[in-house]
Amino acid sequence: MRELVPDTPYCGAPPLPGGAAWNLDPWLMAALAVALLVAWGPAGRGGDRRWLLAGWAALAAALLSPLCNLSVALFSARVAQHLVLLVVAAPLLALGLRLPRRAASPGSLALAAGGFALALWAWHLPGPYGATFRSDAVYWLMQLSLLGSATWLWHGLLIGAAARPEAALLAGLATAAQSGALGAVLTFAPRPLFAEHAATTLAWGFLPLEDQQLGGLLMWVPGGIAFAAVALLALGPALAPRAGRP
Repeated sequence: MRELVPDTPYCGAPPLPGGAAWNLDPWLMAALAVALLVAWGPAGRGGDRRWLLAGWAALAAALLSPLCNLSVALFSARVAQHLVLLVVAAPLLALGLRLPRRAASPGSLALAAGGFALALWAWHLPGPYGATFRSDAVYWLMQLSLLGSATWLWHGLLIGAAARPEAALLAGLATAAQSGALGAVLTFAPRPLFAEHAATTLAWGFLPLEDQQLGGLLMWVPGGIAFAAVALLALGPALAPRAGRP
């Protein structure tokens, strides 16, 4: 069990430059091992184990690497951690796990896009964001809800790009737009929004507002591009039936 002083966030105390530590929480490492064994065993038969292992590795890197500890000091590092979870681990897991194909139906895809948008915006409001620093349970609720909703969405997008290209196109563009809008709000906010980083960014050479702007740009550009790209991949199948028409 982790030995932390009261009110220390899950990922530890804010590190100074050169002092970001790996997260060696034995409970987390055991949970990751069990999750891999379950997904790799008979319960996960029918999926693609190559994608599954790649997604698991990205998930473990996001949660165990010094990025976890660094995210206590820098908002931009928290956004970077979420980018690894949401646009690297989640699509790989969606490709590797055996998920029901009905998740790619237009109705399910719309629900997935809405659920992901709700989770993304909710956890970047100052109140819920701050709660993740004060409660391990809230921290894991954030991580699991973001990863789960993103995996559900990516499954629908990747399967739907072939089966229901129009729905995948709309859902991908809508997700790119809403995540980009959140990034723009964070980038152009006139003041820092997250009190948890008010005294932790200067050691890393950032004012709190500059750190927030960097995090907003990361969410806006790489995050938006990832969802826009899969939407554009669906554009080809969507237009294909019209190609032979006069």
